[in-house]
Formats: sequence, C-alpha cells, structure tokens
Amino acid sequence: GWLFWRVMACGRRSGGSKRQVILFILCFCVCQSGAETLRYSLAEEMEKDSFVANIAKDLGVALSQLAARKARIVSEGNEQLFRLSQNTGVLTAKESLDREEICPQSNTCTLFFKIFFENPLQLIRGEVEVRDVNDNSPVFLEKEMVLEILETASPGSRFPLESAQDKDVGSNGLQNYSLGNNSHFSLDLGTGKDGVKYAELVLQRQLDREEQQELNLLLTAIDGGSPPRSGTAQVRIVVVDANDNIPVFGREVYEVRLAENSPSEQLVVRVAAADPDEGSYGKVRYTFTQTSERSRQLFELNPATGEIRVAGNLDFEETKKHEMVVRATDGGGLSAHCKVQVEVLDVNDNAPEIALTSLTASIPENAPPRTVVALFSVRDRDSGDNGRTECSIDGDLPFSITPTFDNYYELRTNAALDRETTAEYNIAITAMDWGTTRLSSRESIFVQISDVNDNIPVFSQEIYTMLVTENNSPMLRIGSVNATDADAGKNARVNYALVRQQGKEQLNVSVNSENGDVYILRPLDYEEVRAFEVAVRAVDGGSPPLSAQAVLRVVVRDENDNAPVVLHPPPDSSAAASELVPRWARAGYLVAKVVAVDADAGQNAWLSYELAKATEPGLFRVGLHSGELRTARAVAERDAPRQRLIVLVRDRGQPPRSATATLGIALVDGFSDAHLRVSEEAPATEPDGPLTLYLIICLACVSALFLATAVAAVAVKMRRVRRSKAEPLPKFPKAAMESNAGSLSRSYVYDVCFAAGTVNSEFRFLRPLFPCFPAGLPAGPGEQRSSVCSQEAASVGEEGD
Repeated sequence: GWLFWRVMACGRRSGGSKRQVILFILCFCVCQSGAETLRYSLAEEMEKDSFVANIAKDLGVALSQLAARKARIVSEGNEQLFRLSQNTGVLTAKESLDREEICPQSNTCTLFFKIFFENPLQLIRGEVEVRDVNDNSPVFLEKEMVLEILETASPGSRFPLESAQDKDVGSNGLQNYSLGNNSHFSLDLGTGKDGVKYAELVLQRQLDREEQQELNLLLTAIDGGSPPRSGTAQVRIVVVDANDNIPVFGREVYEVRLAENSPSEQLVVRVAAADPDEGSYGKVRYTFTQTSERSRQLFELNPATGEIRVAGNLDFEETKKHEMVVRATDGGGLSAHCKVQVEVLDVNDNAPEIALTSLTASIPENAPPRTVVALFSVRDRDSGDNGRTECSIDGDLPFSITPTFDNYYELRTNAALDRETTAEYNIAITAMDWGTTRLSSRESIFVQISDVNDNIPVFSQEIYTMLVTENNSPMLRIGSVNATDADAGKNARVNYALVRQQGKEQLNVSVNSENGDVYILRPLDYEEVRAFEVAVRAVDGGSPPLSAQAVLRVVVRDENDNAPVVLHPPPDSSAAASELVPRWARAGYLVAKVVAVDADAGQNAWLSYELAKATEPGLFRVGLHSGELRTARAVAERDAPRQRLIVLVRDRGQPPRSATATLGIALVDGFSDAHLRVSEEAPATEPDGPLTLYLIICLACVSALFLATAVAAVAVKMRRVRRSKAEPLPKFPKAAMESNAGSLSRSYVYDVCFAAGTVNSEFRFLRPLFPCFPAGLPAGPGEQRSSVCSQEAASVGEEGD
C-alpha cells in the first residue's frame, strides 16, 4: 500500500504519463492479489454483526479508497456470510455462525471469501476459521440398551455398547465414558480408526440367572469441554439361560468399496455368522450396533439374511468412509460382532458451477480487441480430475475466455465487432470438468452491439418455382416471394414489383407490393403454355433505395380436359368393314390394332381399351393397354360372317374421359394354312420373294427420311429455345396425330409381310421412333424426358409387337 501511494505521488509531481502509472498500478495489484491471503478466526455462536477483522488496516488502504474503488466482499457459494463496511473497513459476520451446521462432517471449518476492488481490478483472497465451542452435549441414539447375556458367560467376556454422538470436535467432543457402580461389570474404553471413542462392558463376575435375572446400569458419556457436558443411557442386562455356542462370523472385518452413485437397494455386502446350535438357539439375527445415525440412514441391514443394501444417496463430498458394527444374536441371546467398512468412491456427479461476478451489458461496435466483457468464477465440488474444470465458448464468436487465478475467468473480445453482421450476442459459456464421464454446465451472457444501414434486400430463394393447374380462376394466389433486409426501421421495409422486359407480351402474373403474394391474372391452358419465367425485384425503403432480383418460374399442371382421339380405325363409317379374318383362324390371331391418343399428359393421357359391344362377345378380346384386337377362341362355322365391334378407349384422369371406335370384321374363306403359318411364325424380314424385298427397301428409305426430318425439327426447336428463354416450351399441337401421349407415338416403323403368289397380306406395328429431346430442355408436369431414345423406343416396340 505504501508503494502504491508512493508511485501515485511521484506521478503527480513529475507530471509523467498517467497511462504508465495506471499500468504499473494494475501490474502491482494483480501481483498482490495473487500473493496475499488474509486469515482470521471467529468463534461459533457469536452474535450477529460480530467483529471479524479490520480489512482496511490489514491491507493498508485508506477508508476513502474503499468507497472510491467500490470494494465489496464475495463469499464462495450462494450464501453471503460476511459483510464489509466501506465506511469503517471492518469485516463483520452477517449472522450468528453455527459450526456444526456449516461444516457438519469436518473437524476444521474454514470459510473462504474474496475482496473485490474496481478501478483498478483487484481480488484478494481471505479465509475465516470458525472455532468450535462446547455447545453440544453427547447424545445416545438409544436411551435404553438391552443386552441379553448368557448366564454361563465366562468372566472377561466383552459386550460392545452403543456409542454416543457429539457434534462438537476436538477437545469439545466425546472424551470419556463412565459406568455406574455394580458388582458384575466394568467398563473398557477404546478408540476406532476414525478417532471415535467407544465403550465395551467387561464381565468381571459370572452371572447367575437364578440369583438375579436383570441388571440395570447407568452409562454416562462425557466430553472435554470446559465446563464438560454429558449424556446418559440405561443399559439393561437380561440374563439368559445357557446356550453353549455363540454365532461366529466368517470374517472380523468386511471391507467394501462402493461408488457414490450406487442405486438404492444395491447389495453392499452380506455378513454371515454360523451357529451350530439347533432350534431357536441356532437361528441368528443381525442388527447394527455402534453405528452412527447417518450410516443407519444410508444403509439397510436385513435382520434375517445379513444383507446390507444401499438405502439412501451416498455422497463422497459428505462422507468418504462409513464404519458399521453388525451384531449377530442367536435365539439363546448369544451374540458376536463384526465390522463393515465401506469406502465411498468419488464419481463425477457434480457439474461445475458458474458464478457471474461482473458483466458489461452493452459493447460499442468500435470497442478494441481484448476488451473485458464479464468476470466469472467456476467451482466444482468433486475431487481430483472430477473437480478440475475448463471453460469454452459455444460456436465461432468474436470472444475468448482468459483464466486469471483461483478459478476466475475473464470474457474478452478477440476481434472487431460489426453490428451489421451481428447486432447482439447470446454467449453460451460451457464449463466442463475432466472426469471420465465429463459433466458440464452453461451460463448465457447477453451482449448487445450498437447500429449502420448498408444492407440490400435478400430473397430467400434465387429461383421460386410455383405450380398452377390449367383452367384456373382469375386472380388465383399461387404462392409468395419473400425478401428480408438486415437493416432496421424503414430501411428494412421491402416492396415487390415485377420487372417489365421490353418486347415481351403481357404478363400472366402480378405480385403484391407489400407481402409478395403472387397471383395468376387469367386462366392458363397447359396445351398452350406449360411454363414461363418472370423477374421479381425487391426494393427497400432506404434513400437511395437498394434492390435485388429473383426469378419466378410458373409451371402449369395438366388437367384432364381432353378426351382420347381414335386414330385407327378412322372414325368415318366407310372403313367399318375393312378387317378380314379367315374362318380357320386360331385363338390369339391378331385381327387389328386400335390406336388412340390423348392431348393431355401424365396420368390423364394413360389409355386403356375394353370391348364395349360385339356381335359375338366371346369371339374377340382387346388388349387392355396395347389396343390389339385378337381372337379369343378359334373361329367356328356357326359364327356370323359379319361382326361389328365397339371398343371403348378411356383415360385415367379424374374424372375419366373416353371415346369409342367401331370396327367391322368379315369372316372369309380362301386363306391358306401355309400363309397363316408363315405370317404368324416366320420372321417378317425373311425374303420370300422379290416383292417382299422391294417393300422392305422402300420402307427403310421412308423411315430414314422420316428420321432425318425429325432430327432437323428438333435442331430447329433447340435453336429457337436458345434465342429466347421466355418463349413457351415446345409443345405438340392439339391434333390427335401430333400428341405425344396415348398408345401411338409420333412415328412408327411398319413391318409388312406378303406371301408369294397371293394377294392376301398381313400388317403389324413394330416399335415407335421417339425423337431425342435435349437433356437441358425442361419437361412439363407429368412428362418424363430421356436422351436415351433407343431404350424408350424398344420398350414401346415390344408392346406394339
């Protein structure tokens, strides 16, 4: 203290740099706080506001400095037991201290505190030893002890007595026992390993039950206080008839190690005493004797089996070792004793405790790095590595923790702060111990950072995709766009608008300027427009305003608004009787194929075929998905020569739409068996004559020409797409022959077979040829595009076959 004022005086006289003086004072205070420890003592049961020490005098600090530096005292734990007066510098007890209540299981009772100074920061450690006074008398847990002693017990036999309990320690604790005058027993004193004194009755003269059945003795426990205190208990001796065998324990001492987190009812140890007597004399029962009340609460002894189980919550921090004496008594009153020593093992069952000492709630964003934000301490009640702690900050935050001394830590900034990036911090400090199963606790510190406006609106998505079903109602809301601004006040208010592009047609959507809701202005048709894109701009309310853009993509979903269209047979009645079937045709003979398409997409274009009406219902059948009309049985002579069939074509939309196709079939003679066998079994490519060869060559030329035309058309479409992305996606006309749905593709390859020497012919469909769409070309709802055309064509070709 003298050096402190000396330096201050020199600084004023020399007019030196105040910064240097302050730095010197800070270094001096930190060194002093780490080295000094104030030690005092105080007798327990002193009155409230009892004098403990003069802190100002012991530290050599003027009274004016105590108030100027905001000196205060901080006790360890949640309860503040002492008070420091800044006017007098005197440390007093806030209330009367009871050593037995504060330190119930310790011979020494020391209370720790710290004196905290500000301007500059300084911590000084201190401790107060609470001295014991003789304010408790020895107390026996049982006011009457009953001993059953066999009359044949030989002189010199020993009988342990219940020990008295004295909450005082040292010389004020239990020191001696005395026994009232009698002619049979004397008292022998002993001291256990834990320093507790116990008494045993020693038989001096043999008992005679016929002479005296009971003896009543007065046992007195005396402590060493001045004046001494004492407690008494009655010892009733019941003389029992002869029983020549006493129980014998397998061991004199049972040593057990038990973890403090052992659950209730867990078996600790099983003591066993054997008695060779028969009947009630050989039946042994077990009881506790010379066992403290706390141990009886924590452990339960089964009187019949000798099993000792956990009955309470063991706590290593409360008591590290328990010693119990078990008495085994047979039915004749003979007894034996053994000791059970239970060592409680420490388990990491106490999480670290964080105590916040000082906190700065608001930090300016221009605060330099290493600025102290908070001061806190960490305490763990466990021992060893279980009580060793470390602190960390959750997440990547511009703060760090610096340990000081005596489990105190400082929370500091370690980088420049920016309110535009983060306006406030909820700093979660985690304190974790070093136990095998590490426990931790958290303390949240809320720090606010002061404000500047320099942020543009940010959309939640770069591209918004919204769906609308065709034939929608006008002004239908289909979704909303959302943009946020990190600024505050009017600078964070966002307005929305569509970006008008020059040369574009009238837009089909509108955006609410306040909430970003998107509306469809007019009904849309999937067959005309399958998708379109517009740009949406978000503008904040700043001056000048800042803006950002996002893409809004609207995809039109198909609705089942188109009925199937039958391509074959033609709907006109002129072709109603064009199919010829020989009368000797077998079951499964291919008569014709009904081909239909649907302008819709997806499930709405999936077609199924069924025979709605027929002249002979059992003669023909139609493929459910292929539309192939075949004979269901062999043609008979009794079948009518003219057959009229109506095939119903239905899509899978909701509700489904349908169309019908009428076929006329003539049953004729004149088809040879050889021609029928060739047309059904022989491959179509087998050259049977010059005419077949010429037809195959012509068909190959036509197919090649068609394929070249399709490739050219796809190339032209792709070029148009590249020129303007805002144009509608490629689509097929509504005409049934141009639709990409249904059971008929845009192009087919036909296999035509002619038998040599006959005018009869048979014709069947092979695989369709699909044009390959570019991989990047978007597909409408319900469509699936694939660049691997061969696989798709092959699958459809198998169905056509």
